[in-house]
Amino acid sequence: MDKMPKWADVVLIPLISLILAAILSALVILGIGEDPVAAVKMMVSGALGSTYGWGYTLYYATNFMFTGLAVAVAFHARLFNIGGEGQAMLGGLGVALVCLYVPWPHWTIALLAACAASMLFGAIWAAIPAYLQARRGSHIVITTIMFNFIAAAFLNYMLVNVMRPVGSMDPATARFNESVHLPTLHELLAPIGINFSKAAPANVSLLVAVLACVVVWALIWRTRLGYEIRAYGHSETGALYAGISPYKITMIAMLISGALAGLMAINNVMGEAERLVLNSTEGAGFIGIAVALMGRSHPFGVFLAAILFGFLYQGGAELALWTNIPRELIVVIQALVILFTGALDNMVRMPLEKIFLALRKGNA
Repeated sequence: MDKMPKWADVVLIPLISLILAAILSALVILGIGEDPVAAVKMMVSGALGSTYGWGYTLYYATNFMFTGLAVAVAFHARLFNIGGEGQAMLGGLGVALVCLYVPWPHWTIALLAACAASMLFGAIWAAIPAYLQARRGSHIVITTIMFNFIAAAFLNYMLVNVMRPVGSMDPATARFNESVHLPTLHELLAPIGINFSKAAPANVSLLVAVLACVVVWALIWRTRLGYEIRAYGHSETGALYAGISPYKITMIAMLISGALAGLMAINNVMGEAERLVLNSTEGAGFIGIAVALMGRSHPFGVFLAAILFGFLYQGGAELALWTNIPRELIVVIQALVILFTGALDNMVRMPLEKIFLALRKGNA
């Protein structure tokens, strides 16, 4: 019997963790002599108070949906994929190759090709650590972390020595052809009479991210493969007894995870920058870990957590721009949210379990 209701695990624990993180963040802001209430108002106004703010919030959230889903799929197989950053970098390389060297007639066809290329490159980059774990026993955490650095070095080499336009000093590719530029939310919503900010970077990739959430949900909870992934994650011994191959599940789960992380590149490379630049991932691969933890590895939870972290990113940027609160403190606030929703999960869970057990005995 479960120690607490499912709703408490999915909703109540993350909510209490968020409240605790908010209280501690307020104390930190008070400690440097600023007003926490004014800071919260500024964050809400900057991230949600205009279509411009919403555009940036949803842009960041789109990145976090892809990387959060990537980590979540690996979690279900009890694999800790910390390589989302590197897989997203290589996904960006795939997008750049497809968009730069193929003359696409329309963005819709280019988007399909870019999705396929980014997923392929991300999956290939995840396949090597997966193989090393499945066949050689190398720990997936160590190898995926190391592959982030290898990906960064490889991308740096490609941008500086191979793909940089002649005469340019910027470590970046040429700008993509206009025919492959993705429509922004302004262009998507204008025909139905909704006036959205033209300057906001949110684009059609948001719809792809939402579709990815639905597909991952269907895969994990409505297919035989998803059942095998979850069964292996819950008990390797039980999965072996049922005839499920650890090698197969490790490889497939990591390939899907890497493909989802690579898919992030359609948003930041094809949708926003419209070229491949150095450090385009901006840490989204690591934020995906927190998003998956907070979302309890469920696609709907990942969707909500991604929007929250999108709010924190955009609201934090506004806070650093318009107040005396330094940018480093914004990172501290984000870290506190990650700390309470991830690492200190049991600090909230264990007391709640005792409360629900006591209530259950009292009603018995």
